[in-house]
Formats: sequence, C-alpha cells, structure tokens
Amino acid sequence: MNTNSFQFRHIGPNKKEQEIMLSTIKVDSLEQLINETVPENIRLKNDLDLEPAMSEYEYLAHIKELSEKNKVFKSYIGLGYHEAIVPSVIQRNILENPGWYTAYTPYQAEIAQGRLEALLNYQTMICDLTGMELANASLLDEGTAAAEAMALLFDVRERDKKKIDASKFFVSEEILPQTLSVLLTRSAPIGIELVVGNHEEFDFSEEFFGAILQYPAKHGQIFDYTDFVAKANANNIKVAVAADILSLVKLKAPAEFGVDVVVGTSQRFGIPLGYGGPHAAFFATKEAYKRSIPGRIIGVTKDRDGNRALRMALQTREQHIKREKATSNICTAQVLLAVMAGMYAVFHGKDGIQFIADSVHNKTKLVADYLEKSGFTQLNSSYFDTLLVEIDCLKVRPIAESHHVNFNYINENLLSISINEATTQQDLMTLFTIFGQLKKQQNTAEAEGKGDFHQILTQESFSANFEVISENLQRNTPFLENKVFNTYHSETDMMRYIKKLERKDLALNHSMISLGSCTMKLNAASEMLPLSNPQWGNIHPFVPLNQAEGYQIVLKKLEHQLNIITGFAGTSLQPNSGAQGEFAGLMTIRAYHLANGNSHRDICIIPASAHGTNPASAVMAGMKVVVTKTDERGNIDVEDLRAKAIEHSANLAALMVTYPSTHGVFESAIQEITQIIHDHGGQVYMDGANMNAQVGLTNPATIGADVCHLNLHKTFAIPHGGGGPGVGPICVAPQLVPFLPTNPMIETGGEQAITAISAAPWGSALACLISYGYIKMLGFSGLTNSTKNAILNANYIKARLQGSFDTLYTGEKGRAAHEMIIDCRDFKQNGIEVVDIAKRLMDYGFHAPTVSFPVAGTMMIEPTESESLSELDRFCDAMISIRKEIDAANKENENNPLKNAPHTQSMLTSDEWNLPYSRKQAAFPLDYVAENKFWPSVRRVDDAYGDRNLICSCNPIEDYV
Repeated sequence: MNTNSFQFRHIGPNKKEQEIMLSTIKVDSLEQLINETVPENIRLKNDLDLEPAMSEYEYLAHIKELSEKNKVFKSYIGLGYHEAIVPSVIQRNILENPGWYTAYTPYQAEIAQGRLEALLNYQTMICDLTGMELANASLLDEGTAAAEAMALLFDVRERDKKKIDASKFFVSEEILPQTLSVLLTRSAPIGIELVVGNHEEFDFSEEFFGAILQYPAKHGQIFDYTDFVAKANANNIKVAVAADILSLVKLKAPAEFGVDVVVGTSQRFGIPLGYGGPHAAFFATKEAYKRSIPGRIIGVTKDRDGNRALRMALQTREQHIKREKATSNICTAQVLLAVMAGMYAVFHGKDGIQFIADSVHNKTKLVADYLEKSGFTQLNSSYFDTLLVEIDCLKVRPIAESHHVNFNYINENLLSISINEATTQQDLMTLFTIFGQLKKQQNTAEAEGKGDFHQILTQESFSANFEVISENLQRNTPFLENKVFNTYHSETDMMRYIKKLERKDLALNHSMISLGSCTMKLNAASEMLPLSNPQWGNIHPFVPLNQAEGYQIVLKKLEHQLNIITGFAGTSLQPNSGAQGEFAGLMTIRAYHLANGNSHRDICIIPASAHGTNPASAVMAGMKVVVTKTDERGNIDVEDLRAKAIEHSANLAALMVTYPSTHGVFESAIQEITQIIHDHGGQVYMDGANMNAQVGLTNPATIGADVCHLNLHKTFAIPHGGGGPGVGPICVAPQLVPFLPTNPMIETGGEQAITAISAAPWGSALACLISYGYIKMLGFSGLTNSTKNAILNANYIKARLQGSFDTLYTGEKGRAAHEMIIDCRDFKQNGIEVVDIAKRLMDYGFHAPTVSFPVAGTMMIEPTESESLSELDRFCDAMISIRKEIDAANKENENNPLKNAPHTQSMLTSDEWNLPYSRKQAAFPLDYVAENKFWPSVRRVDDAYGDRNLICSCNPIEDYV
C-alpha cells in the first residue's frame, strides 16, 4: 500500500472493494468491464505520453519552485485589474474551505440556503452601488458581461427599432481594450455592427439600438454622461455602462444617469489578481428586463410553512429547460468569487468600504500633486484612482522596473498609474523616487532628503486637500445600509457568520454529490493549496511575460498535457466556463470556414440528446440549428443524421456531439457519424462534459472530432464552488490551430487568431494550477485508472439499484458509461414525482442526482471515481429505502415522507407531530443517518411564489410592497 501515491488517495475504492464491486456487477475483472463498455474500435492503443506521477510532497515542492519564477512587482497597470487585499478571515473560511468550494450550483435550494444568502448579499451590494433595480449572482468577467449587456439590449429593442432593423452598437473609445475585443467576437456572428468612437461626438442616429460607456474611462478620466444618456433615451437608444465598483463609492451611481445596464468586475473587492482570474463580474439592470437578464438570479420566496426561504429565481429561462429558446446560460457564473466579494462588503461594511475608497482616492491625489509640482503633466482633470501622465516612457520604464514597479505604458509618451487598496505609504515613496530620478524640482529633492513619508506630507506642499470630482458627479445616494453590512465587523463575528451559512449547505465534505453530467469529484487539498500563495495570486494579467515565468511554464505544460489527453494539436485556456468553451470552439470552426471562403456554411447539426447549452452556443456563433433524432435506445439516429447532412451539405458548418452521450452511453457508431459530417464539408465539435469517461481509454481525435472543450471544473478537478469558477479550454486539430483566440494586450492564439473570447489572455489562470496539479500527481496511469473507476462506480450503482429502479439507456453489452439514467416516470401512479425523490434524499443526507435532464421524469447519476464502496452503498441503501417508501405511497393520500420532504429540525423538535409516520422515519430513516445528520434549514420552497414575487436583494420587505 503506497500511501505516497496520489492515485491511492484520489480513487475511492481500494483493491478489495473493487473485487466486491466487480462481483456484484458480474464481471471477472475491471478490464472486462471496460471492454464491455468502451467500443474496441475507439480504444487507445498506447498509454498517454505523460510524465510519471509525482507524490503530493514532490508536487508541492515543484509548484513552490515554479512560483518563485514569478516576479511579483507592484502593478499600477489598472485596466480593470487591481491588487486587492483578501481579508484573512475570508481566505481561511471560504476560499480555503471545502464547505464552500466543493458545493454545487444551488438547484436544490433547501440544502443551499447558506450560499444563496451569500449571493443575495452580493446582489444587494451590486444594486446598492450601481443604483439599479436588479442584479444577477455574477458573470464571468467584465468583458463577457459587457457582451451580455450588448446582447440584452439587442434582444429588448423596441418595436420601432426592430422594424428598421437597427443593428449598430456604439462603443466608446474609452472602453477597456480587452472588453472591446470580446465585444467584437460576440457581435459579428449575430449581426451587430460595432461603431467605436468619441462619445462626445456621437450623433444618436436611428440606426443605433444601444451604446456602452466606461466609467471612469480606461485611462482614468471621469466623464459626466448625463447629457449623453438623456439624448440616447430621447432617441430610443439604450445605454450600458461598464463601471469600476470601488469608484462607485465616490461617484454618482450610474442609475442616476438613466442607463439600462451596468456591468463590471468585483475583483477589487477582495479577490486575488491570479494572472487574470477567476473573478466575478457583476451585471445590474432594470426590473423590466428580468426575463432577459443573463445568468442566475437569487430570489426570496417562502417555504411550505410560510417561512422566508431563498432559491434561484426564474429558472425557466435557463437552457436546460428551454433549450433553443433559452435567454440564460447557467454556466456563466463565478459563485465562489461572488461570495467572497459579497463577504468583503459584509466584513468592511459601509464605513469600511468608504474608508478604502477615500484612501485610494486620496493617495491618487497625493501622487498627482507630487507629479504636478515636480513639473510633469498629468492629463486627467477628474479622476478616482488613475492618472494619465505625459512622460518619456522609454526612460521611465527601466527605472520603474528596477524598483519592481509596473505602469500601463500606452505609447512612447503616455503612461497611466492606477492606485489600489494595497498601495502603502512606502509604495508611494517608491513612486516619488522613480519620478524624482527623471525630473526633479527643488522641493522634491528636499523632500527626498528628509526621507520620512510623514514629513513629506506634513512639511512639504504635497496635498490631497483639493477636489477633482465635480459636485454633480459625487455620490449622494445611500448604499450598504442593510443590517448584514453593518453587523459582522470583528473577526469573531465574521467567522461565526460564515460558519452559520456554511452549516446550511450540503457540500462534498459531507457526502457524495452524484450529479450526472457534473462530475463532483475530489478537489484535493494539495491541488488547492497553491491558490493561497501570493506568488501566484498577485500577478496582473498584463505584466510582461518575463515577470510571469512560473505561470508561463504551468500554462504551456497544461496545454501540452491536454493536447496529449485529447489527441489534438493545440489548446487555448482562455475560455473561462464550459459554455464559453462551446462558443470558442464554434467560433474557431466559423473562422476556419471563413478563411476557406465558405462564409455560407452556417448549419449546425445537434442531436436531440445533446447538452442544453449546445443550441444556445450555436446561435451565439451565428449558426442555424438543425436537430436530429435519437433512436429508441437513446443513441443518435445515424440515418436521420445522414439525411440531414445530405440535405444541408452545401451549407453544413458543424456537428455538436457529446461523447459518451448525455444518456451515459458510448455509442459505437461515433466514427461513422463524424465521417458523415466530414464527407459533407463540416467540422465536428465534441462537447467535453463527459470527458471523465474518456481520459486514457479513448479521446476526441480518435472518434473523429476536430475540436472539443474540456470542463476543467469537472474532469480535471477544479471545484465547482457553488456554481463557478469554471474553466472551459478548447483543444483543436491542426487545421484549427491558426484560429485559436488572442488578446489585445498580450498576444496569444494562432496566426489567424480570432478576437478575444474572454477578458484575460489565459482566462482564469489561477484555477488552471489545480488541473495542472491533478494531472501531475496522477500521471498517465492514475488518469487512466481514474476513468476506469468512474465507470466501475457507475456500473456498481446500476447493479445495486437493479430491481428497484430501471436504467433507461445502456450500451450494446448492457453497461453504463460513467453515468446512468434511472427512470422514475412510473412512480406517478403512486402520486410521486421525481422532484419528491430529490427532496427526500436530503433527509438521508444526500444531494439529489441530476433531475429531469436530459429526460423529464428521470435522474442521472454520476458517482465519480473518488467515492469509496461504503459511500456508494450508503447512497444505494438510501435509494432502495426511498423505493420502498414510493411503493407505500398512493395518489389519494399525499401525506407521506416523500411529499413532505425535506423534514427540518424545527419540525422534529416541535411539540406537535400530526403526521402518519414517526419522527424517526422522517429524519432518521436509516441507521447511518443518525451518525452524521445533515439538517435542511427550510422546508420545501415555493417556486411559483418566488417567481410571482421577484425579490432579489436583502432589503426590507416593505421596499417591495
């Protein structure tokens, strides 16, 4: 027993347990099970060409050594990214706490009340600071949030605008460069024409449906947008503003201008730079647009007893329900980071946030005064934290870098300096020293001679006692006045508040989360530890490459590892969610066709069994969706697909296929399917959501795909964090490598690169450390064994549940892949719906598997390789026990444990108990439950009430009456 082996720690069942499981499945060996599951014609002939596995001890030494290759300079680059101070109480109790980072998206609201409250706090904070009526629970980054704003404004055009097909979108030339690049990527496929220009010269013509402004502008100038927005509104042009969240403490709330959408990033509210991410973007808008707002919204409702409860509101907008008509994509949130940003506001409170903003602003004014009195020209007449300086950049840069300082060098004669929360008095002294070497006046030299910062500020004439924000642009509306932002300011109180919320949430640190299609596997501590290291955390995404050598080594090696695993030639790590990966993959296909003179190729074939995100992504990429049938076994109907390919041969762009299928089956006809598409000029996009069943056994290149995205937050162990962070890189065949996406600040991608998919050059680079470590510590053998054990665990559950639940689809030899679908539709004759089973599982201490996807009335179960035999048995025992309860239920009397589930502690401790079954059956239906009881904090939530009464902030209820 090699206890130094990470594989030994990662894979749940040991050798003896595997033997028991194989006996239950009725196979002689694990290899026999794999041979009966994965078609022989697509099996890899050789082991993955990866380095041997490192032990955890070796890996931690290795990643520390790499971290020391990064040079952590003081970066005043700004451009939407600022060094922030992560409060230690939040770092230790949220970022480093598996109770928070291993939780799943809060679909099962009754066991997610803690993170739902944290997200409601975040939404309230965003509404307060922006002045808008409604905010969502985060998006991916500022660039993609701006693109979502553009798409929303296009979607909600007035009838008159649609009648004349108004399709122009004005973009202020003051927008952040990476945001402009993302807007270019997102606008072209859906027929929006971007017009970039000076907002003061805009003519408000009727061809425009919308506009976006930057507040403050990219190099720091604060503009008064009152007249612009008034004219836009008069001309029926809707306006979005990309705003700096900390500046909104000092500046007039954008809502007061009359804008329609406000977006930005909450990174500087206590989130590490992390070389670009992950960070939570914010999106706030008018309540009138609630049906069109992207992402998820947390709303207040009530439970069965009438008590306040929280849930995800308006879920019927989401793509897993509405598919082709979806207006929302659930894969576009950064929940863990939004929770941290919201907690930053809770911990500091209104007064603390005000103090931080004032401090940043005053330090900026001190630098401005120093520069002016030293003879430099500072061009911004009104600013919050960023100065624009005329200077010889060729002279200043080597001096600055010798002092380990980065500025934003705009051209040879202009630079900008963005002051942040982490700028200390000593840092200001360093800035004075740098500029003092370039151009000195007498008072500067005298000040330097004294050498004491306090003396400089008190005895010399450098001052912050002047106003650079005009009165009509100063904030005069309240914010963060709710009780939650004015209570938990000592570390003791804050720690207990975080723990109070954590106790309301079921995460992987309590029990298995067997979600089909979402792969909730172990997120090992050794993979997570480097995220707390400032050598990784404090790197700005736009620093020179030689300052990020450690990152460059990790990211290039990770790209190589993913190339080997997928069999492809190139990888882009830029997409920062699975949905972004889908979009990126389709955009490379689109670029490939355009480069070959085939702009007419716009048909995307998608099987009916595909992931719900697929149709939405195809439409975003400017493609027309053609759906093909599935046969009675749940497989792709090859003849129907062939007929559709022939019918659309001249215009065929792509096939989107999930493999193994969403039904949990390795379809043996996959190579025939991909060949049909190639024969008709199309490219094959493989959705990598089920890569967990492929690694080391087969790969996308072998099945005939041309591009795939990978969910690093599933297969490669990045934790879900309650619904994000995610990383969705794309891996591509040689012909698509030239089109991989770039970034306007740091060049990435291919020779004919498409514009940016997300804001940072390498997306959520900090999170990529986790997957790098996962692959490094498992090695080729561990990766392959993980896949085999994922398939073993799924087939063991299938065998144990046989006789209690029917498996809907299986492969040709009766095997499931890494996940399986059980059919619950017949239970309706007993008055039981699949949702009742989901709620009853909470009483047994489990999060439900995926409910009613991809088939209504079913459950999709995926145990992952990380779960041991004892945990699998507990889950199976719970399901079998629930089946007996179903048999005892009847339509005529709904007063049963399933319909009343979940049962709360307050119910069990009440003086009254008038249910026709015992308290023990309600809360402790099996003996193991008593050993480790998880109590749902509310009874079943009322979804309909929550949608009828949309309350999405923690303001008093009176505000909504």
